[in-house]
Amino acid sequence: MDLIILDSFSGETVTTMAVARVVRTIGELRAALLPHRRAGRTIGLVPTMGFLHEGHVSLLHAARAENDVVVMSLFVNPTQFGPNEDLDRYPRDEGRDLRLATEAGVDLVFAPEVAELYPDGAATAVEVGGEVTSVLDGDPGRRGPGHFRGVTTIVAKLFNIVGPDVAYFGQKDAQQAAVIKRMVRDLDFPLRVSVMPTVREEDGLAMSSRNVYLEPDDRLRAVALSRALAAAEQQALALDSLEAGLSAARIELAAAAIEPEYLEARDAETLEPVAELTGRPILIAVAARVGGARLIDNVVIEPLAGLDNHE
Repeated sequence: MDLIILDSFSGETVTTMAVARVVRTIGELRAALLPHRRAGRTIGLVPTMGFLHEGHVSLLHAARAENDVVVMSLFVNPTQFGPNEDLDRYPRDEGRDLRLATEAGVDLVFAPEVAELYPDGAATAVEVGGEVTSVLDGDPGRRGPGHFRGVTTIVAKLFNIVGPDVAYFGQKDAQQAAVIKRMVRDLDFPLRVSVMPTVREEDGLAMSSRNVYLEPDDRLRAVALSRALAAAEQQALALDSLEAGLSAARIELAAAAIEPEYLEARDAETLEPVAELTGRPILIAVAARVGGARLIDNVVIEPLAGLDNHE
């Protein structure tokens, strides 16, 4: 609803923007969406863990432009964090998130407690098998497939609760997007997954909630990830060689004293390893710990792409 306020100088009433409504329970959310569903209105969903940045906001704007109703979830999902990961210190600022959601035109913010989505005795998980969840971040020596089991379980729950027509995710989390697309296909969820471009700082660093962990010197070093990906794309296309591209990326990372956790070229859809340009979209993905932050980034080399298509 719109806020009606009294201007203290003129004494006139002023109508401001509609404020996003916050709901905390599944029942509240379903009740709020029921009239829209009955009226045949389209529903867009943007799942988030909060601490919003411009990357999240770009998803909200896309959802607002394409749907009658926009729902944003605001939930730090514990099941996708491993035992030695940053669940307890993951940045949170609900007040700021609600302000940004309102400014982006969100209608409903679903911000439940953990017990609302994982009640006592909950014993069901959704798991996507195969290479799409067992490589890169899903490698058992890294975050492991349990990370994606947590992601797909919570996203499946949100799909069932909200019933969106379209769900929006960012390209920065390319493996996550590929996993969710596979889940939607395999389980016949009646919705479209929209993957939006990575939003970057002016110097190229991919926006991430975890960037807040970076000390100033590490923040400068972290830009090497995007430089490495740009070099990989340019050299791979110029020399028609993925290995040349990966070598160029390694040089950029080494110059910033960054040892990658992984730097790999894979099919952008199946995540199968590739050794040469195939005519299909190829994902070059990197993960590295820079100071106190574990950062990921990627670029997709499109078939017949030119040399200047890196964002």
